[in-house]
Amino acid sequence: MDAQHRIEELAPDIARLRIAFVNVYLVGMPPAASPVGGLRPWVLVDAGLSLGTAQILEVVRDRFGTDARPSAIILTHGHFDHIGALEPLLAVWDVPVYAHPLELPFLTGESDYPPPDPEVGGGLMARLSPLFPRGAIDLRGRVQPFPSNHEVPGMPGWRWIHTPGHAPGHVSLFRDADRALIAGDAVTTTRQESMYAVLTQEQVLSGPPAYFTIDWEKARA
Repeated sequence: MDAQHRIEELAPDIARLRIAFVNVYLVGMPPAASPVGGLRPWVLVDAGLSLGTAQILEVVRDRFGTDARPSAIILTHGHFDHIGALEPLLAVWDVPVYAHPLELPFLTGESDYPPPDPEVGGGLMARLSPLFPRGAIDLRGRVQPFPSNHEVPGMPGWRWIHTPGHAPGHVSLFRDADRALIAGDAVTTTRQESMYAVLTQEQVLSGPPAYFTIDWEKARA
């Protein structure tokens, strides 16, 4: 399948790529759509699963051109399905990575995430969750905290909003101009605990994946 057919255009400068049951976002105007022509800065939001590395590189090449690289990689949080392709991508792209300060221990080798709870949610994905990776990765020297003014590096007009609960330093990204929201796992549109829902992508407004959510009061808020 052509790479362009695997992405969904959410806005002229926002494209969503689904890799298995997770999403990554390419935010920035591609050259063909840019009113001023030429390559403009763009960013990658989240890095999906490790099996998606080649797919991400292919979509980037088709959308932004050969040898294109983002100005930054923005992480909504550091769970395995949002950072899986991060290290192989950084081997190709020498770019900074940004995350909330509370996520840095999980991204600098200092701390693992707590074990998931397979008893919540009632689905096969929840029961399989003890098999999912939760160990820290070590990006010391590559990962940086978001600026305290809530601006998002490489994403003019966007701001990061701390949306904890699913992870201590989970953030969502919001653009006031058109009310575009990249929610990460703070809100989902499939019931992530259910294998059937994940496979069929049956749409239903839902909370974060229950088995990996640390603080339900904060998640609900």
